[in-house]
Amino acid sequence: MTTPIAESELILNARGAIYHLDLRPEDLAPTIITVGDPDRVKAVSKHFDEIEGRFQHREFVTHTGRIGQKRLSVVSTGIGTDNIDIVLNELDALANIDFETRLAKEEPVSLRIIRLGTAGSLQENIPVDSFVVSSHGLGLDNLLPFYTYHNTPEELLLLEAFRGQIRMQPSAARPYLIEASAELAGMFTDGFHTGITVTCPGFYAPQGRHLRGHLSHPELIDQLTGFSYENRHITNFEMETAGIYGLGRVLGHECLSISAIVANRIRKEFSKDGNAAVESLISKALGIIAA
Repeated sequence: MTTPIAESELILNARGAIYHLDLRPEDLAPTIITVGDPDRVKAVSKHFDEIEGRFQHREFVTHTGRIGQKRLSVVSTGIGTDNIDIVLNELDALANIDFETRLAKEEPVSLRIIRLGTAGSLQENIPVDSFVVSSHGLGLDNLLPFYTYHNTPEELLLLEAFRGQIRMQPSAARPYLIEASAELAGMFTDGFHTGITVTCPGFYAPQGRHLRGHLSHPELIDQLTGFSYENRHITNFEMETAGIYGLGRVLGHECLSISAIVANRIRKEFSKDGNAAVESLISKALGIIAA
């Protein structure tokens, strides 16, 4: 007989909701949009025809509602793959664990999780205010090595090529790579750039920025920009995508990340109105998702 998950591992609050997200299973839709900024949740849900529930705990804000007959949840994750570890595991628990018995359900549910975020472009021809669909998430963070996961042969070849071309510092995390959901990626083709997204463990030195601190890997941006393997290139970097793709692989969910480009690191440009770019991405993506 399967052993129930202990209270110290699956933490529920007084109303029977999972700890960080403060959600009960009935509060979550099967299609989920994730955003980093808690304030961006209402920028998504304002497009809903109906909002059935609003929930908040710490930086984790969730609105669940409908566009037409399509039931959606939008969830803020905060910044970084450490928060992605919390959010993806708790979303999975809401869908796949019986909170009464604390047992995993016999028939697992696969959620559809779509990140709408921001990123910096690593290619001169991908301008600010454009949109990038992440064909792969390539993690320079340390999250996924804590999990057991499996790569496809194509992923292993691409990762081997990356390791051969990009010389990471000895102290850096061991890179990992996971492909996006082909089903979801196929929905977002018209008007979107596509390429490999690198997920970094920080905003400054891990993304080649320095204010007063000196970089241990000053050639990182040039190396990432120059990477090429069988006509695949690194298009952008940010701080969540690889964690989402990795845990999606571990837990059996369909995941996709789409970014509004607010900076072009090659041209040294920043969007004049990043909020407008994000709003445009939200509107375009919701039209596709709802359809």
